[in-house]
Amino acid sequence: MLLGNWSVRIGGGTLLVLLLVALAAPWLGTVDPTLFDAASRDLRPGQAGEITNLEGETFKHLFLMGSDSFGRDVYSRVLYGTRVSLLVGLLCALLALSAGIVCGLAAGYFRWLDGILMRVMDGVMAIPAILVAITLVAILRGSLATVIVAIAIPEIPRVTRLVRSLVLSLREEPYVEAAVALGTPAWKIMFKHILPNCIAPLVVQGTYIVAFAVLVEAILSFLGVGLPPDIPTWGNVMAEGRTQFNDYPHNIFFPGVFLAVTVLAVNILGDGLRDTLDPKMAKRV
Repeated sequence: MLLGNWSVRIGGGTLLVLLLVALAAPWLGTVDPTLFDAASRDLRPGQAGEITNLEGETFKHLFLMGSDSFGRDVYSRVLYGTRVSLLVGLLCALLALSAGIVCGLAAGYFRWLDGILMRVMDGVMAIPAILVAITLVAILRGSLATVIVAIAIPEIPRVTRLVRSLVLSLREEPYVEAAVALGTPAWKIMFKHILPNCIAPLVVQGTYIVAFAVLVEAILSFLGVGLPPDIPTWGNVMAEGRTQFNDYPHNIFFPGVFLAVTVLAVNILGDGLRDTLDPKMAKRV
């Protein structure tokens, strides 16, 4: 059923290719992305230069996507950046969904918690997501864990509101009322009877969180408040090449293409999943 939707095929297929590229980066990459040689700085795509390895040996190397101002291979840095971006996107989605599911189930099922939790969530949503991320990274210092937490926190209220709205309607269903009448523990009702009926919209929401996380991670790195510059990410590669964009646009063009394709593929996949998993949308399709 899912494969019958062209959006799922295109988006899922593109993401699968990107995932394979990320996993095979050590083999597809032509050189270590941290190696550099001053003699090979600012080479254009397809030019040959020299690279000095950790043992001090110098060898000829073809820079398929050119080199940056430090003489590092842009091609290898972009491939390794795929690993970081996909990892950040997936972990941010898992963290935001996990926290949002717990908060949403509690807010929707326990009436006395609803007002407290939702006012907290409204307060978090009142602050722009990118501002929250920049503030947290600036306070806690840039690291992979910090960036993931900083990006995931602004998404928790959105997941919470989604789950809460679903719980408010599902808790009035006969099978839930029957479980309550039988004395079933509240946690069991929430996670066994209510949560399974929330999976479809949560999967769709998760894809949008992945796209948002990949984009924000690149923005943070581009602004210099994300992951350390020595870690090859698309944002870091573009940040290092922005001062020479007019003369050497390849430093921004190639990572920018990978970033755009990734975000577009995730959004297309999300639209396809929504059209397929939502009964109302499925009828229209």
